[in-house]
Amino acid sequence: MKWILPLLASSLCFADFEDHLRTLPEKTGDHTMRGIDCIYLINLDERPEKLAFSLKQLEPYGINPFRVSAVNGWNLTLDEINDIGLRYSFGMQGGFMGTSYLPGGNFEPYHSLIENYGQTYFCHCMARGAMGCALSHLSIMQDAYDAGYETIWIIEDDIEVLQNPHILSDLIEELDQLVGKNGWDFLFTDRDIRDANGNHKTSYWAARRPDLPETGHVNDYALKRKVGDHFCQIGSRWGSTSQIVRRSGMKKLLQYFKAHQLFFPYDMEFILPYGIKLYAVEEDVVSNYPKAASDNGGPNYLNAQ
Repeated sequence: MKWILPLLASSLCFADFEDHLRTLPEKTGDHTMRGIDCIYLINLDERPEKLAFSLKQLEPYGINPFRVSAVNGWNLTLDEINDIGLRYSFGMQGGFMGTSYLPGGNFEPYHSLIENYGQTYFCHCMARGAMGCALSHLSIMQDAYDAGYETIWIIEDDIEVLQNPHILSDLIEELDQLVGKNGWDFLFTDRDIRDANGNHKTSYWAARRPDLPETGHVNDYALKRKVGDHFCQIGSRWGSTSQIVRRSGMKKLLQYFKAHQLFFPYDMEFILPYGIKLYAVEEDVVSNYPKAASDNGGPNYLNAQ
């Protein structure tokens, strides 16, 4: 039976999602490449070794990214968690498993059917680290959008450089010629995320959100269409290690999250905005480092090797 949580609603003062996007410091130095207005590198303060590993790979190419101090999801307060998540409301469709973080629950995820009006839910087993990842990416997009940037490159601190990254400038120009400057929102610099053995994962995803019951029928998540010699238009993928984002993509993502809040991990949400146009390179340029330790999966992430 669906019921309202008056205690929960009265004990938490909800703020807008955008109130929790981080304001980035002023940029100094050159963080650009031809065709790219700014290169952002997401890195937790607690992970200096990952920053050093990433910068060492980019240094031979003269690439100097702007380091963004990542939002540490494990340090979010209960109010912050409930502000950014999806609050189940009348008119939404529930009845399937979700995850909540409740008062008095010692920040442990509580898994239950999505059915209580006023309660904040995430997808089943959503970890707090993944929340910080999403806020980090969206803080960058807000910064870039406010700065008037047309094209940015966002990389996480677990990259592996497989080709000279400067070829991305040529690839951007080529994709513009193939589909038009307004014909794409995201260009991923690898075919797909790689597993621990370096093999690409096969992505096809069409799960549902309570507030978007027709999610599986809006975009073609199974889409994989070769475009030219060097690109594939895709409908879904895993991983957000390295992505070039057009201003149109920034706008679509920011509007989507401000309207719908966070429910899935970021790399399961960026495919959802209506009409989002995603492309990936056919041959990896910069991808995830297969042996990198994840900072998202558990509170003891600093002990992971």
